[in-house]
Amino acid sequence: MRIDMAEVAGAPILSGAINGKAAFAEFVKMVDGEPNEPSPLFLDFRNIDVATASYLRESVFALKTYMRTRNSRYYPVVTNINNLVADELSVIATLKNDVIMSCQIDENRNILTQEIIGTLDPKQKMTFDLVMRSKEIDANRLMEQFGESEKTKGTTAWNNRLSGLVSKGIIREFVQGRAKVYRPLFEGGA
Repeated sequence: MRIDMAEVAGAPILSGAINGKAAFAEFVKMVDGEPNEPSPLFLDFRNIDVATASYLRESVFALKTYMRTRNSRYYPVVTNINNLVADELSVIATLKNDVIMSCQIDENRNILTQEIIGTLDPKQKMTFDLVMRSKEIDANRLMEQFGESEKTKGTTAWNNRLSGLVSKGIIREFVQGRAKVYRPLFEGGA
């Protein structure tokens, strides 16, 4: 699903906490159902010139928190942001000790580039990179392949790292019976 931020706001400038809260309420109305499987929810900033930190905190980060809290199969991603918007998102990510996935997409929703805005701790970053390289992985495989080098005694540490990345909204979780597997946010992306 793709949400055009300029269409939601009706303007190329997104500012103020009150307007951000109004946008959040609009997002919740627009995303009333769930996809069949975990999927990115593209918040497209293509026609946005400026967005303030207060607006982004009350709209984008509020939506991400809301979706992750309710275990939605949607994973909010900011797309086609300019440098000014990226700077404001970075400010919020730093203040909240959080991250959000960003990408550039074309009209057909092909992923051209992707990056994380914000900073992961070293263990989370390593685990994120392993998920990105493997295309699908679970805690048992991570333990088998990297348990010795990471000095982990069981799968609990890997489960915690993977669960943390899902709660940050930067990898997808798939339930297969009683097992969980994890995949990058984008299939075959950049």
